[in-house]
Amino acid sequence: MDPRDVQSIPLFAGLSKDDQQVVAQYADEVDVEAGKVLAEEGRLAYEFFAIKDGTAEVKLGGERTAALGPGDFFGEIGLLAGDRRVATVVATSPMHLIVLTGSQLRAIDSRMPGVAERIRGAMAQRVAANRVTSG
Repeated sequence: MDPRDVQSIPLFAGLSKDDQQVVAQYADEVDVEAGKVLAEEGRLAYEFFAIKDGTAEVKLGGERTAALGPGDFFGEIGLLAGDRRVATVVATSPMHLIVLTGSQLRAIDSRMPGVAERIRGAMAQRVAANRVTSG
């Protein structure tokens, strides 16, 4: 992955060139077709996704709860707060994704406090929102 592509994702914006290089070394890029299930509620979590291009929808208990697009990310809750997916995410258009495995995300989490803070902040908001909608 090209380190310049890392900078295009808001989660990684502002990283030093060295940190961009580290993320680029860890990350893979994948293309998926519309309709692809990227995460399934209740299943084991293996990857973290950042959306470079395309759109997806988030479903919780079968109900649509959010729309995602370029710059958004998902998959962090299952990797960092447990081992299971808490929602289903389905591509609603062709997508270009940046993907990190759980171990890669944990390495970034421990090495780059700024990125870790952004991920954990988003995760806390999503967990709180899930409690409100399901409670």
